[in-house]
Amino acid sequence: MNADPALRDEPASLSESQIESRAQNALDCLSAARAAIGQAIFGQDIVVEEAVVTLLSGGHALFVGAPGLAKTLLVDTLGRVLGLDANRVQFTPDLMPTDILGSEVLEESSDHRRAFRFIKGPIFAQLLMADEINRASPRTQSALLQAMQEHHVTVAGARHDLPVPFHVLATQNPLEQEGAYPLPEAQLDRFLMQIDVGYPDRAAERRILIETTGDSEAAPEPTMTAAELMAAQRLVRRAPIGENVVEAILDLVRAARPGEGDPELTQAIAWGPGPRAAQALMLASRARALVDGRLAPSRDDIVALAEPVLKHRMALTYAARAEGETVSAVVARLVAKTLR
Repeated sequence: MNADPALRDEPASLSESQIESRAQNALDCLSAARAAIGQAIFGQDIVVEEAVVTLLSGGHALFVGAPGLAKTLLVDTLGRVLGLDANRVQFTPDLMPTDILGSEVLEESSDHRRAFRFIKGPIFAQLLMADEINRASPRTQSALLQAMQEHHVTVAGARHDLPVPFHVLATQNPLEQEGAYPLPEAQLDRFLMQIDVGYPDRAAERRILIETTGDSEAAPEPTMTAAELMAAQRLVRRAPIGENVVEAILDLVRAARPGEGDPELTQAIAWGPGPRAAQALMLASRARALVDGRLAPSRDDIVALAEPVLKHRMALTYAARAEGETVSAVVARLVAKTLR
């Protein structure tokens, strides 16, 4: 996970008063953003929090859930509220990599000279909504790999930088559904979090029925700009973090690897999370603390974020799957063993 390039323009260090002042400004913006998102998304408070934490961390998120649970609406609302230039790609089996990245076309000038011109694809946006990403072929899914990690794409040997900031928020239908392809492990690792979107409770669903079936719907207004989001992202990377929190992250991530953790817990794990998972957990815990109005993260942040950060970076053995074991249950036991 690369460092934020915008940090080059920041002073080498900030005083405690400067950090506190910037944190208060960021907190005010984030509170307004969450209130605006709440006008369109009902009953998904944890999902919204994890999505905001992902963006504050400078990462990408994968939303997993059945159709009709407002995954696409949430991503669209996030782009509008945070003031990001957004594009949407509907992934289908016939989608090609050039449909996302762009392509070079041969043009002839008025003096009959021919030259190639690059036409940018929809990936050239601050926020790319990859809708139903697992409907496309693995070849097309992999077209996002370089962009998600390096923030640039290479077409016909030429490098093209992506806008800043750049985030991919992808939605995925459960793999049990018809026509879904599993994402490659390398691409899953590029997502900072896998956010499960469940069914709303009765009260939230009642509100959905009343407020979305009339002749008008609430349209959230922008509460932040891309510059303000980037300032908050820089603050997350500047936030202090205690040695006990660093050790807790290392304990948890390393305990999830076969051969390193408790054999009783890791016998169900085929492969575990790598160093990128620890990086993601550290950034996300800092971001969650800021969203909660705190400068420094605690072990409680790690407990809350362990499942969405780790579970898509792990795989179970065939025997464990055959016995009905789940990654979520394994992560829960790891958390209980190492952090509580």
